[in-house]
Amino acid sequence: MEISTLATYHCLAFVWYFFVAYSITHVKTEERPSEVFLYGGQWKYLTVLNLFLQAVFYGVSFLADVLRLIKKLRCAKCVISSRDLLFSVLAFPVSTFVCISFWTLYTYNRELVYPKSLDGVIPLWLNHAMHTAVLPFALLEILALPHRYPAKKKGLILLGFVAFLYISWVLWIYSVTGEWVYPLFALFSPPGLAAFFAGSLAIIVSFYNFGEFLNRMIWGQSKFS
Repeated sequence: MEISTLATYHCLAFVWYFFVAYSITHVKTEERPSEVFLYGGQWKYLTVLNLFLQAVFYGVSFLADVLRLIKKLRCAKCVISSRDLLFSVLAFPVSTFVCISFWTLYTYNRELVYPKSLDGVIPLWLNHAMHTAVLPFALLEILALPHRYPAKKKGLILLGFVAFLYISWVLWIYSVTGEWVYPLFALFSPPGLAAFFAGSLAIIVSFYNFGEFLNRMIWGQSKFS
């Protein structure tokens, strides 16, 4: 893609994610089901955190494109490195995990992840914006331009650290409220929950590897922006 086309795409993607994030954080308080949005608000949900992650990523991507257009190549190089690290370690694997895990569990038993009471609060388009559209956006980004992946050990350590932070946040909320972020977690014993978290981490690591594989297959080893 031409840099100007990339800049337009990244700008539109940033505006879209900003709009979706704004929409979910401005759900009217009086309309929220009593069992949802308590301690931690929307910030306890991986879906919402991912929206802000994607907005940051596309904002950084747009900045990198602008710097390239105005020939600020030294600054652009630093921003591009940040863009690629964000995409490879977080933006692609997290968005893929959110989409696939949500719809898998929703199909099995929606009450485990998205109670029916939310249908009257969150419009259908917003549900799909949060849980469906994130995957096509991630795949389109891989097709749009190459991304430099970090050394495998570094990438997995960073991904594992972020996963640890989120799991710690989930456990902290439970220790304070006695309620799980997702009803699904209440089905497990402590060892079972630990196994579930470990399995989820293994899945998201596989999505990291899949993103790296796609990037290499499409762009090869040497072509980078």
